[in-house]
Amino acid sequence: MTHALTAPTLWQPYSNFWTSWPAPRQAAVLSRLNWLTAARPGQLPPASNWHTWLLLAGRGYGKTRCGAEEFAWQLMRHDGWRGAIVAPTMADARDTCVEGESGLLSLLPPECVTNWNRSQNEIFLSNGSRIKLFSADAPERLRGPQHHVAWGDEVAAWPSSDALDQLRFGLRLGVNPKLILTTTPKPLDLIRELLTQEGQGVVVTRGHTFENAANLAPAALRELRTRYEGTRLGRQELYAEVIDEVAGALWSPAMIKRVNCAPALHRLVIAVDPAVTSGENADSTGIIAAGLGADEQIYVLADRTIRASPDAWARRVVALYDELQADLVIGEVNQGGDLVENLLRQVAPQLPFKAVHANRGKVLRAEPVAALYEQGLVHHVGMFPALEGEMTRFAPGTLVTSPDRVDALVWAITELKFHHHPPRLRHL
Repeated sequence: MTHALTAPTLWQPYSNFWTSWPAPRQAAVLSRLNWLTAARPGQLPPASNWHTWLLLAGRGYGKTRCGAEEFAWQLMRHDGWRGAIVAPTMADARDTCVEGESGLLSLLPPECVTNWNRSQNEIFLSNGSRIKLFSADAPERLRGPQHHVAWGDEVAAWPSSDALDQLRFGLRLGVNPKLILTTTPKPLDLIRELLTQEGQGVVVTRGHTFENAANLAPAALRELRTRYEGTRLGRQELYAEVIDEVAGALWSPAMIKRVNCAPALHRLVIAVDPAVTSGENADSTGIIAAGLGADEQIYVLADRTIRASPDAWARRVVALYDELQADLVIGEVNQGGDLVENLLRQVAPQLPFKAVHANRGKVLRAEPVAALYEQGLVHHVGMFPALEGEMTRFAPGTLVTSPDRVDALVWAITELKFHHHPPRLRHL
């Protein structure tokens, strides 16, 4: 195996010790030094004598590599240790934690691995240490086995806290057993409990996706920013925020039902909550498409909200109208007056348009629509992270910025459900 660091340059003062070490130990130390040299500061384990290291980080941060490196080092530096890997499923443990691009087999020097028994889910190391894989969906399998060190990956995706409890019961070998937990967070009791123990046996490291930009595809990062920047999902999955429910929010995540496709539609409308100014600090223009199904239920079809010039958002509205063959465009005209309709008609002179006026506050207008969601009468055709994030933060007294997407959604659903027009059957 070729190493970036070599014994003569680093170990010349200790050459007698170095040459007396067996090849696997030399390879293990060089592997560790390579990682300490290459890793970002946030990827390194705590300097203190820790017991539990919780690494909360966004997708692509490199947390799997962190967990694998620290777990491997603990086992390579201690002869005859027992280690456990627990992942959401056994397939995750094998495919990600062991055989994945950042898994154990990609970083353990070949000299250190005696055998990888895939059928028995065990790895045997040359120094007598042994690694056993477990699945979080079978916590009873963790009863009985004892370990010196354990690595739990994507803990927030575990079915329950039972596996973590059983894993802790089995961490009882050696003087100072160690538990490494790597995960993208979710607002679960398990994660909250671990965070309450920070400084009391648990050391927490936090990181976000873009800290690892040097190792991620630029196009992928641009796409992630475009789709998820500022959304609830983005804050959780990219920036590793533990986002609790907003007290008093009109919508909760559980109220948002998703389907893969819409049925035949009686009506299909595009609603616009316009921004009448443009520029970096201007509001976005909310653009939402929704339809009324033959089953008398509402289907949200598209979110094309944009921060752009009036001409640009008008063209986007018309393009969506044509794409979906909609029946009507609805636009709030409180601020823009005739400007909204005029902008749209400059692009499409024959566009059917209905002006709506906001005579009540945003929350009062939204309450009947939120009630429809609660009754299970509204469905999202696919996932709309930015819209859904805005919905679950929409609460009286918390509206710091304009909820452009929610405003457009409310206008669309209000038109479809509470204003009756002759049906016009469409198929998407």
